[in-house]
Amino acid sequence: MTVDVRLRRGRGALGFSFFVQGVAFALLVTRIPAIQDQYGISDGLLPAFLAAVPVLAGVSSVATEHLVKRVPPGVVLRWAQPVVLLALLGVGAGSGMWQVAVALGVFGLAVGALDASMNMLGVSLQRAYGRSIMLGFHASYSLGGILGASAAWAGAHWHLSLFSGYLPAVAVLLPLAFAGSRFYADAPTGDGKAEQGWPAGGGKLLLPLCLVMACAYIGDSTVANWSAKYLQDVLGSSEQLATVPYNVYMVTTLAGRAVGDLGVRRFGAVAVVRAGTVVAAAGFGVVAVAPGAWVGMLGFTLLGIGLCVIVPQTFAAAGRLFPGASDTAVARLNIFNYVGFLIGSPLVGGIGDAWNYRGAMVVPMVLVLVTLFYARSFGVGRARYGVGHDWRAGDRAVDVGRGGNGV
Repeated sequence: MTVDVRLRRGRGALGFSFFVQGVAFALLVTRIPAIQDQYGISDGLLPAFLAAVPVLAGVSSVATEHLVKRVPPGVVLRWAQPVVLLALLGVGAGSGMWQVAVALGVFGLAVGALDASMNMLGVSLQRAYGRSIMLGFHASYSLGGILGASAAWAGAHWHLSLFSGYLPAVAVLLPLAFAGSRFYADAPTGDGKAEQGWPAGGGKLLLPLCLVMACAYIGDSTVANWSAKYLQDVLGSSEQLATVPYNVYMVTTLAGRAVGDLGVRRFGAVAVVRAGTVVAAAGFGVVAVAPGAWVGMLGFTLLGIGLCVIVPQTFAAAGRLFPGASDTAVARLNIFNYVGFLIGSPLVGGIGDAWNYRGAMVVPMVLVLVTLFYARSFGVGRARYGVGHDWRAGDRAVDVGRGGNGV
């Protein structure tokens, strides 16, 4: 098999893995009310169950940093993804409180390993390709999220049990994901690209990207958790119309990520991230001052267009910043995915209850704008790949390396 074919197959297999994870996560989070009803989880206890998933995922992401020093990320991903799908099925299959607690715990631990290893593989493949491809992987995740949310809606519409709703997706996706995992393209060892250890002062260099990641997920979780309530309670929409903003957000996220790599190749990562940040902040601003539901939906549309580029490019920037320790950088950065998820919803909800929800929308707007202060961390100039730039300590950025073959 030639290198070109290996990389193409690896890219396709990894893209499908992102898609499967998008489906699985959407099936879980969109059926939270049904999970609560099936297991009799009280409103007071529900936040503890929901918080346990990202907390355990963060712990698992840290563990994955050490695990990939012994086995390649592709091996971790190959076994973590089936566990995520089976844990999802377990969430739908139980009847006792302890059963859903165990299933969600396993789901959280597996998701942390899966998220970290997926993005490690994405960063190493981008290095090998010599051009921006990370946004495409995350576009696959967005597509999976849309289909997963649609399947969840169908299950709720036809009053299917959780197990009956989850089983078809798991039965179809699990064997396909496992079969595709044979083609994951881990970075070769012994050619100068193997992990070289975490550099002194690396944490200080990575910190700006960690802050950007957390702020981006605060924005994302705000849309996921509060868009429907905001449209209905603040802007006076109908209950049916209030379900639309998140779907619009997901569709625009998919569209933005589908074309985002072209923008990075043409204008550079820094310019694309800055533009996305401004558009996302404008979206929150429009939502905060919207006089009615339709203007509010315009704001959520802008949010999808703007936020969609930030997270994939943050992972890519970590790979450029630490070409000799990219797996470690991605694992540590991935923790702040869950930090933002944990902070976002209670932060906006607390401000909304104590003050008002229009004012609460200003908070994620300000936090997203933090990205503008750290835009230089996303690369030098156009962040071209495979053209042999050396690490520039003064700029705190580095090209991905010489591995590009133009595939």
